[in-house]
Amino acid sequence: MKEKILKYDVIFEEQPQGGYTVSVPSLVGCISEGDTFEEAKENIAEAITAYLESLAIDGEKIPKRDSNIFVGQVGVQNPFLQ
Repeated sequence: MKEKILKYDVIFEEQPQGGYTVSVPSLVGCISEGDTFEEAKENIAEAITAYLESLAIDGEKIPKRDSNIFVGQVGVQNPFLQ
């Protein structure tokens, strides 16, 4: 059964100069950006759609979401402030 809504994990990286860069680990090379978080979210949704449409045109399989990806944070002592 084909899913009507596909969900992919995305990674938002806040940029020092402002804005966000967003990548999709399951879709190699699918990257976008935006000046705000919401804009970046909208832009990556458009990029994912275009990526999947390109795969469909080329007769390629649509990749499923990776289930082994976990994005988190780890705290460590700053060695310059000891």
